[in-house]
Amino acid sequence: MSAEQPVVISCALTGVLARRDLCPAIPYTPEEIGEEARRAADAGAAIVHIHARTPEGGPDWSVATFRRIFQEVRARSEVVINFSTGAVGIPVEERIAHIRDLKPEMAALNMGSMNYALYSSKRKQFIVDHVFANPFHDIRSFLETMNEARVRPEMECFDSGHIGNTAPLMDLGILRPPHQFSLVMGVLGGIPGTTRNLTHQVGSLPERSHWQVIGIGLNQWPLLGAAVTLGGNVRVGLEDNFYLEEGRMARSNGELVEKAALVCRQLGRGVATVPEARAQLGLPAEPRQVPA
Repeated sequence: MSAEQPVVISCALTGVLARRDLCPAIPYTPEEIGEEARRAADAGAAIVHIHARTPEGGPDWSVATFRRIFQEVRARSEVVINFSTGAVGIPVEERIAHIRDLKPEMAALNMGSMNYALYSSKRKQFIVDHVFANPFHDIRSFLETMNEARVRPEMECFDSGHIGNTAPLMDLGILRPPHQFSLVMGVLGGIPGTTRNLTHQVGSLPERSHWQVIGIGLNQWPLLGAAVTLGGNVRVGLEDNFYLEEGRMARSNGELVEKAALVCRQLGRGVATVPEARAQLGLPAEPRQVPA
């Protein structure tokens, strides 16, 4: 990766924990997710990262719902589609079925286990307190399915050890280049989101890796600037952060992408179009369609 290349912007549209009582713009239904994907793409996103939700806002792992989301997004845009596989307490078979059956262009692959928490210093309590379990046998199962479906794994690394977890999978030959990393920073239980830590993470990656930073909360913005100057790519979106600045909540994913694109250009880098992103990341030039 090079600082001379345009930045590939990903947008995480909805997440699984964020709800409308916290941010009214969170999309739930396939149609709403399709519209948010269009807004993000129009603003400059080349990739959309998607969790499925029920109409009431809960998590939904049904293949039928993911199919409808795929249809709604593809009806509006040729953006690269990246489906999530991350969940707590859901069987592996359920977390991977939509990848096996629908074959999106990319799928998230969590690279290790960790405490995953949200803490309120004001309330002096943990709001969320999970163990996010991703043992090697689960990671291997995900990878084998992704390889069979010709789906690019997007390796989500919440700490330095998660980067190191890639080594045996590469040695086994089931984690194949081109390697695509997401450096998730600022989740309680994972690596704190600082420029020093980002520099360390980037220096730990295998050679010729593609990478993006995922900053949580308002810290997304300084980390985004650091990633752009280091030659990386970036992710924004309502899954990760609701705010354009302190006290100013985004009204759509598109507004977050617009700000990210502006920062990229102000720091001297262009923003990759969808075709440019596909070429840069080594993805097929033609958008993948919903299977019959």
